[in-house]
Amino acid sequence: MGLSVLVAGRGAKVQAGGGGGNNTNMPKPLTPAISSAISQRRPRLESILAMSRRPFRIGRSRTGLGLFATRAIKKKTRIAEYKGRMLTTKQANKIEANGNRYLYEINSRWTIDGTPRSNVARYANHSCNPNSETYDVKRRVFIRSLRNIKPGEEIVYDYGIDYLKNVIGKSKCKCSRCRGRRARRAAELRLKRKRKAARLAKARALKRRGSKRAAK
Repeated sequence: MGLSVLVAGRGAKVQAGGGGGNNTNMPKPLTPAISSAISQRRPRLESILAMSRRPFRIGRSRTGLGLFATRAIKKKTRIAEYKGRMLTTKQANKIEANGNRYLYEINSRWTIDGTPRSNVARYANHSCNPNSETYDVKRRVFIRSLRNIKPGEEIVYDYGIDYLKNVIGKSKCKCSRCRGRRARRAAELRLKRKRKAARLAKARALKRRGSKRAAK
């Protein structure tokens, strides 16, 4: 009984072993050019497969680009790793002064420069009402869900009060909580102005009636 062997990239099976004689179904060996082409395409294919396994996609959000769940994500699920070169605090302070906004400070000694676009975790936006959080394991940083996340929901985490104050600005935060707070505040101000206008109109009407009575 022969052994079935799959030749990579050809999809053909070869019956090895058995008796003598020529096997007319034996495929030709791969040429160096074909082998090279397969090797060059393998990283791309692996990247596509890795992307298909991700529970999220990169899409448009209120602040530019963001991460959106493509399927249900359970609570405490690791979603993505924040990747980049490791910097000392001195190096991080230097490039931050030049405008880098993708620096993740692990501790007082080390910071991750998440600038490369291959670092998909950089697209997770800030929210004061997050559904995810970050945590580090031996100088590696990951994003995980704080609760169940529905398909289509944006994946967001809290960047911290320093980033909110110094980079985003409290009055400019576009997360759902801050937008809701500003909307309620605006509604309260409109109602306050409306009530004030009504009081002034009433006062003017009373004044006019008083003037008419005095004229009589």
